[in-house]
Amino acid sequence: MDDNPTIPATEEADSADVHKAFDALRAAWKEHGGLTYKQRMSLLGSLARTMRVQRDDLAAAISADYGNRSTIERILGEIFTVRQAAKHARAHLRDWMEPEEAEVSIHLKPARARIVSQPLGIVGVITPWNYPVMLALAPIVGAIAAGNRVLVKTSEFTPNSHKAIAALVAKVFPPDVVQIVTGGAEAGAAVASLPLDHILFTGSPRVGKLVMKAASENLTPVTLELGGKSPALVHESFSLSKAAERIVWGKMFNSGQTCIAPDYVLVPKGQGQAFADAAKGAYESMYRSMKDNVDHTSLIHERHFQRVVSLLEEAREAGVPVIQSGAEDPDPASRKIPLTLLLNPPDDLRVMQEEIFGPLLPVLEYDSIDGAIAHINDRPRPLALYYFDRRKGRINDVLARTVSGGATVNDCLLQITQDSLPFGGVGSSGIGAYHGHHGFRTFSHQKSVVVQSRLNLLSFLNPPYGAFARWFARLVTFL
Repeated sequence: MDDNPTIPATEEADSADVHKAFDALRAAWKEHGGLTYKQRMSLLGSLARTMRVQRDDLAAAISADYGNRSTIERILGEIFTVRQAAKHARAHLRDWMEPEEAEVSIHLKPARARIVSQPLGIVGVITPWNYPVMLALAPIVGAIAAGNRVLVKTSEFTPNSHKAIAALVAKVFPPDVVQIVTGGAEAGAAVASLPLDHILFTGSPRVGKLVMKAASENLTPVTLELGGKSPALVHESFSLSKAAERIVWGKMFNSGQTCIAPDYVLVPKGQGQAFADAAKGAYESMYRSMKDNVDHTSLIHERHFQRVVSLLEEAREAGVPVIQSGAEDPDPASRKIPLTLLLNPPDDLRVMQEEIFGPLLPVLEYDSIDGAIAHINDRPRPLALYYFDRRKGRINDVLARTVSGGATVNDCLLQITQDSLPFGGVGSSGIGAYHGHHGFRTFSHQKSVVVQSRLNLLSFLNPPYGAFARWFARLVTFL
C-alpha cells in the first residue's frame, strides 16, 4: 500500500500535482476498494495517538502561521477536538457499520429489507486557514470511519500548519489512503473539478458557489460549511453581565476568526450601552493587555487585519458610537485588535453585511422578542444562533421560529464540540453536515437491499394477469 508518492509537503500544488495525488487514490480504490473495519479502527487509533505525540509540533506550527495564537485555543480548538472525534468514531464504529434492518411492507412479506452503509470512494476536502488542523483532520476522521480514501487541500495561508499536518499524515496514513496538497485558487479549483465521490468545502459563500459549480460538472455531491452572520439574542430577563461574559468568550476565541462566532448581539431596547459596558468589562477581565499578551490571538495576516480595521473605520465615519475595550488601539505589528463594540450600526454598513471574522461586535436593540426574531429571519440563515434565557417555553419558541445550522442556549460555540451532533449550515450558511455518526453517513452511500424469501408470493402476479392478480390489485388499493 506504500507505492504511491505523496506530494512534497513544502511545495504548493498546481493542477498537475492535484491530479497526480487523485490518480494515486483512484488506482488504490480500483485495486483494493474501501477500507475494512480493522483498517479503519487501526488508522483512527493511530491518528489519535500520533496527535498526542506531535501535539507540540502541531501547536507551534499553528502559532507560527498566526504570528501568535493562544496555546489553550490551539490545544482545545484544534488538537483536542480531532482526537476526541477519532476516539468517538472508534467507540461507535461497529454499530455504525452494522446493516440497519428496515420495515417490510405487507405486500412484500416474508421478504427482508436492510440499509447497508458503503464507502463512497474518494472524498475531497478543501480547508480554510482559520482552524488549519481541525478543519483538515476532522473531515478525515469521518471519511476514514466510512471507509473512504481522502484527498485534502490545505490553505496557502497556513504553510507551517500544512507541513506539520503533512508530517502527521505521512506517519499515520499510507499514501494510497490519504493524500495532502496545499495551494491557492488553482489547487482548489483543480480539486473541485475532479471526478470525486464527495467534496467537503469549508470557506466563504462566494468560493462555495464556485466549488459547487465545478463539482456539478461531474455530479459530485458537496457538503459546504460557509459561515455567515450568527446572532446572539439576549432576553430581557437574562443577566446582561452573564450574557456578556459568554458572548465575549465566544467572540474572542481565536479573535473572532471562527465561522460560528457570535457576529452581532440583539439586546432589549435601552440596554445597548449597558451590555456594551458589561462586554467591555468582561474583555478587560479576560485580557489585561493585548499586544504582548500570548492569550490574545493575532489576526491571520496583514490583509485580513486591514479589512477588519476598514470595517471599523467605515462605522466611525458613519457616526456609529464605538466603545473600544482595553487601553490599546489596534496594533498593525502584532495584528491584534481589542474587542470593539458598535452600537446600533445601520444595515447598509459593511459590518452588518459581511461576516466580520474579527473582534468587532455590533450591538443592536430590539423592541420585542417577536421583532428580534423577525430581524433574524429577514436575513440569510446563519450557521449558529445563541439565545440567552432561562424560561423553557420561550427557549423552545425561539428555536422553533428561527432557522440556523445549530444553536447553543446560554453559551456560545458549544454545539461544534459535541460529536453526537451534526455540524453544518442551512441555506446560505451551508449544505449538509458532518461530525460523528452524521459524518459517517455523509461520507457513506446508504444502499437499499431487499432479500426475497423462498416463499415468493409475487410469482402469482406474473403475466398473463388472471383473477388473483386482479383481486390483489383491488386489495392493495384499499390498504
